[in-house]
Amino acid sequence: MNILYIGDIMGDPGIEIVEQVLPGLITDKNIDLVIAQAENVTNGKGMSIEHMDRLKQTGIQFFSGGNHTPKLPELNEYLEDENQPVTGPANMPNCPGRGWKYINTEQGRVLVVSLMGEKVGTPLVIDNPLKSIDEILSSQSNEDKVATVVNFHGDFSSEKRIIGYYLDGRVTAVVGDHWHVPSADAMVLPHGTAHVTDVGMCGALHSSLGVTFDSVIPRWRDNIQTKNELELSGPRQFNAVLIDSNTGTGQANSIERIQIII
Repeated sequence: MNILYIGDIMGDPGIEIVEQVLPGLITDKNIDLVIAQAENVTNGKGMSIEHMDRLKQTGIQFFSGGNHTPKLPELNEYLEDENQPVTGPANMPNCPGRGWKYINTEQGRVLVVSLMGEKVGTPLVIDNPLKSIDEILSSQSNEDKVATVVNFHGDFSSEKRIIGYYLDGRVTAVVGDHWHVPSADAMVLPHGTAHVTDVGMCGALHSSLGVTFDSVIPRWRDNIQTKNELELSGPRQFNAVLIDSNTGTGQANSIERIQIII
């Protein structure tokens, strides 16, 4: 089974490059399931229903979440509905929904879990992610599924590495995001779990994580309070990982990093 996980889709530039790249990629790589990080879709914070529907037209079948997922109240009903293919972090108490859902594919059911790291840029109330994933996996141990994909949204590379090895052999893949900068360590761990510290983002290439340099440098250099402005010009980047999984064992055969710049 070929599972594509797309990094943070950052605003309109991210949506646009997904529209350009994804349909052809699905065909070329024989992709069975597409999951995308969606916490930054609408103007960099949250995801509107309109944008969710637009992205589904590109071939995305499920949307994972992060700290900005509950930003737009219109998504709350979808987060709580087990039939809607979107989730926020399971260990973020103020986010609606339980933080995990199943997606049906032609190959079988896939469990998708989103988790927040305990260290992120803005202080948040977060439950321990290791205890949270233990509880989820235990509660779903008898459910039929062909794969389990865990999204870990956090800042510290140590947390992202540790949870990969912590879950090695227990899930199909652990995909880190939130940095918006892809890491070069995609690999299948010793017991069969595909892992990457950070998958990267989709959006403006020449930017500070999708934001204009003019809107962030004065804040850093001169301590001037500024508002983030999305970078809308220049080339765009598409970052993802492609995981080949064994539907019989639920383990990964391979993981491939994909980066396309247009």
